[in-house]
Amino acid sequence: MNRLYAIWPFMAAMALIVTASNFLVQYPFQHFGLGDLLTWGAFTYPVAFLINDLTNRRFGPIAARRVVFSGFVLAAILSIWLASPRIAIASGAAFLFAQLFDVAVFDRLRGNAWWHAPLISTLFGSVLDTVLFFSLAFAANFAFLDTAFGLEDGSLAFPVSLFGTGIEAPLWLSLALGDFAVKILIGLAMLVPYGALLATQRAGPAYDRG
Repeated sequence: MNRLYAIWPFMAAMALIVTASNFLVQYPFQHFGLGDLLTWGAFTYPVAFLINDLTNRRFGPIAARRVVFSGFVLAAILSIWLASPRIAIASGAAFLFAQLFDVAVFDRLRGNAWWHAPLISTLFGSVLDTVLFFSLAFAANFAFLDTAFGLEDGSLAFPVSLFGTGIEAPLWLSLALGDFAVKILIGLAMLVPYGALLATQRAGPAYDRG
């Protein structure tokens, strides 16, 4: 009970970030000609990895998984009102698998230099998250996730010029690549607050790494 009480702020923060990202990913970033490359969700979602890694560092992998599962459940429920069923399914699946992967990678690397675990786990987690989310949410192969609920096909499969090169690719793939690039840049930036918060955190009680 004490451990659950200690991690509830992390659980609440995770639910808030994922719910906000579910909503914002539906809106392209219409500035500097990046509407075909970015969504607003790319700027908020990497904070989920920061929350996960801070929980893992202080309380261990079991607590981090609890934060992931709580964030997944709460965000999935809230997303019903803020996003389409397809977006909610894609986001939930991508979040759950990517964050659990992040937990596992982080735990393997926690004994290395302080920045190795958060950076590498975020990198691998972001790859998995991007592939799962954008394919499920917007690729034509998964249009049934819309039509099964009686909704219009929301796939973003029409071709666009990839990075202005003249090479055509589906819009969802272009968005996925741009989104991934921003996630990595913000993931690097998150090392600053991670290091600062890590320095202020007292060591948590002993934890089970199971």
